Amino acid sequence: MNEAAPNSRSPAGPAGPDAAPGTAEGRVKRALGRRCVVLVGLMGAGKSTVGRRLAARLGMRFRDADDEIEIAAGMTIPDIFSTYGEAYFRDGERRVIDRILREEPIVLATGGGAYMDEATRAAIAECGVAVWLRADLDTLMRRVRKRSNRPLLQNSDPEGTMRGLMNRRYPVYALADVTVESREGPHEQVVDAIVDALDRHLGGAIPANEEASP
Repeated sequence: MNEAAPNSRSPAGPAGPDAAPGTAEGRVKRALGRRCVVLVGLMGAGKSTVGRRLAARLGMRFRDADDEIEIAAGMTIPDIFSTYGEAYFRDGERRVIDRILREEPIVLATGGGAYMDEATRAAIAECGVAVWLRADLDTLMRRVRKRSNRPLLQNSDPEGTMRGLMNRRYPVYALADVTVESREGPHEQVVDAIVDALDRHLGGAIPANEEASP
């Protein structure tokens, strides 16, 4: 996988207006400094949808790691999987995320398997704050059934596959700095919960892994 040049940009749009200093968003933006907010979780957790709204609230750019990988490879993710296999994809994912995290402070949505990689977790810990968007099985399956571009679910038992992914990945996602429940309902409720969780986490008011709910 050929990486995109460091100054290339996916169609994420410019950063929004700066958050007001006296608000929770302003406190979070100030406390982050040069760090990124990195959303982790399974496919269907809402990382991209929520991430765009969160970035707008914080006055930061939003980038989607999967989009960046496709730009770097010149192929769609399903095509990367079918042509080269998952190991090739994970290697490119690791390198692309590491590069993005070091370019500028952003809100970054990562693919479901990204946080499982030890080197990627270390890069996120160094350059950002990890937010796990946790969702239950029914919620995830309702969401992923709306899209057909999920390579890991292209089999006869997608629900069983998702359950297996939850069993393997949730203990690792739990290493994230904060956890926010991603439930059905307005996306802004989840954004509110993330801002509140980050405000408390960065202010030192709660332990790093305490949960927040919308």
